[in-house]
Amino acid sequence: MAQRNAGHLIVECLIAQGVEVAFGVPGESYLAVLDGFHQHREQIRFITCRQEGGAAFMAEAHGKLSGRPGVCLVTRGPGATNASIGVHTAFQDSTPMVLLVGDVGSDFRDREAFQEVDFQSFFGPSTKAMAKRVERIDDARRIPEYIARAFATALNGRPGPVVLVLPEDMLTQSVDAEPLPRVEAVQAWSDPGALRDLRQLLLQSQRPFVIAGGGGWTPQAAQALQRFAENWQLPVGNAFRFQDTFDNHHPLYAGDVGIGINPRLAARIREADLVLAIGPRLGEMTTSGYTLLEAPRPRQKLVHIHASAEELNRVYQADLAIQSSMNAAARSLEVLSAPPSLPWADWAAAAHADYEANLQPQALAGLDPSQPGVIDMPAVVALLQQHLPADAVLTNGAGNFASWVHRYFRHFGLARGHKTQLAPTVGAMGYGVPAGIAANLVSGRVAFTIAGDGDFLMNGQELATAVQHGGKSIIVLLNNGMYGTIRMHQEREYPSHVSGSSLSNPDFCALARAYGYAAEQVTRTEDFEAALLRALRCERGTLIEIPLSPEVITTRATLSAIREAALKR
Repeated sequence: MAQRNAGHLIVECLIAQGVEVAFGVPGESYLAVLDGFHQHREQIRFITCRQEGGAAFMAEAHGKLSGRPGVCLVTRGPGATNASIGVHTAFQDSTPMVLLVGDVGSDFRDREAFQEVDFQSFFGPSTKAMAKRVERIDDARRIPEYIARAFATALNGRPGPVVLVLPEDMLTQSVDAEPLPRVEAVQAWSDPGALRDLRQLLLQSQRPFVIAGGGGWTPQAAQALQRFAENWQLPVGNAFRFQDTFDNHHPLYAGDVGIGINPRLAARIREADLVLAIGPRLGEMTTSGYTLLEAPRPRQKLVHIHASAEELNRVYQADLAIQSSMNAAARSLEVLSAPPSLPWADWAAAAHADYEANLQPQALAGLDPSQPGVIDMPAVVALLQQHLPADAVLTNGAGNFASWVHRYFRHFGLARGHKTQLAPTVGAMGYGVPAGIAANLVSGRVAFTIAGDGDFLMNGQELATAVQHGGKSIIVLLNNGMYGTIRMHQEREYPSHVSGSSLSNPDFCALARAYGYAAEQVTRTEDFEAALLRALRCERGTLIEIPLSPEVITTRATLSAIREAALKR
């Protein structure tokens, strides 16, 4: 076995796990690892980012897109704390991810050395919302063990993030250990007895409904889910920001179960007598604040299928809880025999009809189409649907701007072989721009990002990363001069009391051009199609700024209407 420093072995272990791209911001605490990337530059790329939050979002997006852990490298203290937003996102979104943190040397530990942080306390499982596991590698000979365990932990059960802490002095040790083989996710199979019970619950039902989503899905699992739904003629809704789990064009699709839910879909879920939750953890956003399904004991019969035993019966007491990975669950469900006739055919057809009706834009009272900034956003999304390739990746951060694509864009998604939505269920601002760049860098597919003005400036610096590394994305930036979601809530709760939500913005087109993107401003709906086609043909990334009236705040109501309703209460 060849002797080399531990930093090089770290990189070799990543390569052994199938990692071809890692994201990060360099730091002196892990120079030996950076030298390993140089040594193995023909096998693995290190994407130099401009801020650790952007780097962590890129790694999280890569994990979502590939199903394998995205990898991020940062330095101690400020680097790690900046990256924590990506770790938190990976945790709540159930995304496999590995964060490697260069740390103070072992000889300085526990003295509050320069940039020292207790990472076990900061990221540890005790936080209940950060990393699945946090470990420190003090013995360089055990690097292969720790790397393999990090990937196994990130992949198995409910996928999520793992943090490995790398003391600076350990990384320069000479070591002759060898990488361990690539880790694959373990498939947890459904109990046959539980599947028989599930079938019996279906046979007793009159109004069943499926909510699909969460982490761990593959194209094969999505295809098996579709066959199960077809065999039993079940209406299917996708959980919040997992809208590509079930084909939105399918006649059994009922819509997305999340923020801004179709009121008819919300009513249908409340009226259901059986809910099959396949994959999602049934969090606050998917359950409309725990009202679609009442906690802890829903009115509906509940079957909850999830990869993590710890998640089952944690919030909701299910009538039937099944621990299973999504691949195994879907393959078990697709062979579950259905009777020749089912009593809910009209129920399923009506659910899809409700979804189709919700795709029809509604007039927003009080809006004058001739006024500046009154853009026909449903028409804009229709043009995206028409011109983006079917395998394009759509990304967004957090804000009301995302509601336009959430409501009106239809994903073919995983059943067609590709994940097409990268969006943070944790509601983190600044996710969309780096996620889109990462998606293009690792897949070569068209990456489209919708952003707000506040959202864009959280991580707009990563346009420099795209240009440096040969990536590009198309960004539509809706500029309404405010943190729109917060302003909406202010008008709802404290009408006319505007505080802290107004923004003074730069010239976004000039800023994008300074980074190396093409950029243009569109002020009329009829000019958007030509701008989009130019962006699709452009060899560089493109930012299209749309100045948007503050009144165009949601897909269902204007800002003034929300204020007036609040004042009448």
